[in-house]
Amino acid sequence: MGLIEVENLSVTFRAKGRDVRAVEGVSFSVDARESYGLVGESGSGKSTILRAICGMAPVTGGTIRIGGDLLPTPRGRAFSTQVQMVFQDPYASLHPRHTIDRTLAEPLTIHGLPDRDTRVVEALTDVGLPPAFRFRYPHQLSGGQRQRVAIARALMLKPKILLLDEPTSALDASVQAEVLNLLNRLRAEQGLTFLMVSHDLAVIDHMCDRIMVLQNGRTVEEITRDDLANARMTTAYARSLFDASADRMLGATPEPST
Repeated sequence: MGLIEVENLSVTFRAKGRDVRAVEGVSFSVDARESYGLVGESGSGKSTILRAICGMAPVTGGTIRIGGDLLPTPRGRAFSTQVQMVFQDPYASLHPRHTIDRTLAEPLTIHGLPDRDTRVVEALTDVGLPPAFRFRYPHQLSGGQRQRVAIARALMLKPKILLLDEPTSALDASVQAEVLNLLNRLRAEQGLTFLMVSHDLAVIDHMCDRIMVLQNGRTVEEITRDDLANARMTTAYARSLFDASADRMLGATPEPST
């Protein structure tokens, strides 16, 4: 039994007077401490799956379980202590008029948790930022620093699962590598489980143990990292994604940050 279990998931939106099936019959399981990737072109349904898990998209069919338990609707506070999400745009996901200290402390306040100051400093240290950053505002940080803050906020309640929605696509290539290495380090140190969305197979290759390829809301195929590295795909669509990313993947493992 996986830590995350999605079975026959369907998500349907109402748009312009008609039903739009964003996800249809998708199933997968993610083991504890595994990093699992969802890839596909824009509109393939990969980000919608993350939003469905968080309760931000309407589940119209199928089931989602965390640790064997069916997720309630609405999700509630217990869910946020287990699962947190890191979004694509770090500036949009941080309140522009809140200090970093207030942003990081807010989950602790909501849940009535103690040791606020200590935990905020620890979270900043965990993501490689000095404690003095507590008193800055998002506009005073670089894109990479803002994403580090977003990751720190996601970890404040010590969840076991991070949902990562294109977490580095808004960053420059060198900063992207630093953030990916940070995520890998945190996963190893804190025993985290990742469910990661990306359109970039080079990123997925660096981060994920197994990968599901999606097209038009449906599963195309599931492959391992070794399959990806050796171009062992069984469908033309997955092959086309690989060919589009091949130049970046060949010898393109991000360098560790210094």
